[in-house]
Amino acid sequence: MPVVREALAGRGGRPIAVFATDGKDGTPEGALSFPAALEGEAHPVLHHGIDSDLAMLIYTSGSTGHPKGVMMTHRNIDAASNSIITYLQGRQDDIILNVLPLAFDYGLYQLLMSVRLGATLVLEKSFAFPSAIFETMRRERVTGLPLVPTMAALILRMQDLQPGFLPDLRYLTNTAAALPAEHIGRLRALFPGARLYSMYGLTECKRCTWLPPEELDNRPGSVGIAIPNTEAFVLDDAGKQVAPGETGELVIRGPHVMQGYWRNEEATARMLKPGANPWEKLLHTGDLFRKDEAGFLYFVGRKDDIIKTRGEKVAPKEVEAVLHALPGIAEAVVAGLADPVLGQAIAAMVVRASPELTERDVLQHCARHLEDFMVPKTIVFQDELPRTDTGKVSRRLAAAQMEKAEQ
Repeated sequence: MPVVREALAGRGGRPIAVFATDGKDGTPEGALSFPAALEGEAHPVLHHGIDSDLAMLIYTSGSTGHPKGVMMTHRNIDAASNSIITYLQGRQDDIILNVLPLAFDYGLYQLLMSVRLGATLVLEKSFAFPSAIFETMRRERVTGLPLVPTMAALILRMQDLQPGFLPDLRYLTNTAAALPAEHIGRLRALFPGARLYSMYGLTECKRCTWLPPEELDNRPGSVGIAIPNTEAFVLDDAGKQVAPGETGELVIRGPHVMQGYWRNEEATARMLKPGANPWEKLLHTGDLFRKDEAGFLYFVGRKDDIIKTRGEKVAPKEVEAVLHALPGIAEAVVAGLADPVLGQAIAAMVVRASPELTERDVLQHCARHLEDFMVPKTIVFQDELPRTDTGKVSRRLAAAQMEKAEQ
């Protein structure tokens, strides 16, 4: 006897779909198997849907807490993918190499944009063996490579790579976290024929900003300007735009802003707030930014990440930028640890590129380039930095590990 299963309830509590499991091959009665879908069999639906309907739930990385389900409509996805394709100048003949998880929005959009363009997408499971990936890229004549900082660090640690060794590569992109300026310079030297796009985004709207590659020399620390069909503001606590050079919260307005968090009204209310128009909500990112006179944006840090030490406020990213400039360091993450005297003590977790690097080397380098109150009090050497399931460096996990080491 078939077992009836109801799908998610729609408006008014009515089921959107009802399936009966036939008990034979596991395919619910009334549902379409994947092979049958590929063969193009007709399948009636209860309604045809419109672009404001929910299209997907995609979960945040959980780098600042428990992952949350971001509600995105078809319109949200269409707007985001179209905007990104526009500034990347995507082409039908592009061949994109993707090692990023498809459950991660950066990886998923490689698929969505490839389908939209009619481009070719080459999928690999991981970047654990870069040499094998590069061989695939040469064989497939890959033109586009989406990166995260972890991948960039692995590439730059390889000793036998020659500039221009991937001659077909047309562009590289980076998001998830900002690339250190030192890494940007070295990547450009290694891939002289490719344009490097430094970007900033978050799952709640997919992408916020992009830096035109021709601006890299003038503004190497910037994550650029708002993506097409988007507005980005830097606001103070009173909701007014700050002056150039001042720090405030980045707020995003656009058709790609999420509908909210799945079954989490409290978190939704913190992120989505009324805009100037009565019909829209603006996305308050929780990230601190500043802008220059020309309107280019610079990531300062998350509000929750700011370290308060000796009565001063320190953005971890500023300390990390100095650490990454030391040749013996491959990767670094900075966090504040509770301290009875300082309030918080600055601690750095470091992955060495050179085994000869010592704690004294790191502290002396920091002392030469940072104010005294910004110099880390603790240096912890690790073989690798802690990461979320999507491969993003987790400051929260790093802080927990360093606190445990201090005990």
